[in-house]
Amino acid sequence: MEISAAGRLEVRITTADVGKRVSVRSLIEHGPSGEKFTDTVGVLTSWDNGVLRITRKSGEGVRIAESALVAGKVVPSAPARRRGPSASYEELARVSARAWRPVESERLGEWELRAAEGFTRRANSVLPLGDPGVPLDDALTAVRRWYAARELPAYVQTATGAEGAQELLCAELERRGWVREVTAELWTGPLAPVADLGGEPSGVVLSREADEAWLARYRRKGVGEVALRVLGSGPSVWFATVPGDDAPAAIGRCVVDGRWAGFAAVEVDPAQRRRGLATAVMAALARRALDEGASAAWLQVEDDNAGARALYDRMGFAAHHAYHHHRAPESSAPAGEGAL
Repeated sequence: MEISAAGRLEVRITTADVGKRVSVRSLIEHGPSGEKFTDTVGVLTSWDNGVLRITRKSGEGVRIAESALVAGKVVPSAPARRRGPSASYEELARVSARAWRPVESERLGEWELRAAEGFTRRANSVLPLGDPGVPLDDALTAVRRWYAARELPAYVQTATGAEGAQELLCAELERRGWVREVTAELWTGPLAPVADLGGEPSGVVLSREADEAWLARYRRKGVGEVALRVLGSGPSVWFATVPGDDAPAAIGRCVVDGRWAGFAAVEVDPAQRRRGLATAVMAALARRALDEGASAAWLQVEDDNAGARALYDRMGFAAHHAYHHHRAPESSAPAGEGAL
């Protein structure tokens, strides 16, 4: 925290610092047992009527009374990453969007409205990279109309926790009653170490298409034509299968896009877990991506998937940013909608 020459903590932020990353200390309790403080780091997204709102890296919004401030300062916009390839939020947002394309899209200024008959939120949400070209309220009205015409709930995909992410937009959406339903993270890591983990290729079959066997293991049941189009989208798509008796023992998907290889749909038969099959699938896909010139990897993982997070950590991946889906007020998610 900021300490003056006299050794006192000082508040060195003002309303002019809205939009900047800050670190503040605030009083949370004052009583017989003494004073208790808490530290909050994140983007200052508003400072109105004596209350600050700070959005943490996770997307959580924290409200702090101005009267409780003990110290505060502006800090660098993004902390140094622990490991992994360097990349901006915008680069990764565009790469991940190209790896999971909708069947229908329309531009609203620099925003992209995406739809795929409800198959996953990623393919049925707005990607707001830049300016929509109209005031925010007008843009959100247009978004709701566009999705209503397709009988879909209106979602806006946002991100927090990286330089150039959208903490301010998140705060504005929530101020208007949009509900943050889902939070996950995008992780990145070097590709070559993933390729080395599986040893010699063994038992993993690679294909350009998701065949019936692959789909039999895929956790989203009832996959139709639209879903197949989304799964097959991307610059260079590969599907991996470890054959099993009635259905594959494990599957995975990888999209190669320039220097990036994006992994998804890595799934293992519950009865076959802890045999290294997920690692073998990712290693086989990584070797193919290396052959196509990729050097860096990314994937998306849900907050509550502890097993996957532990696996990816061991592989050398680390969280780059959190991303969220905000649902419009009075919009309902379709039955069976997947988290991502």
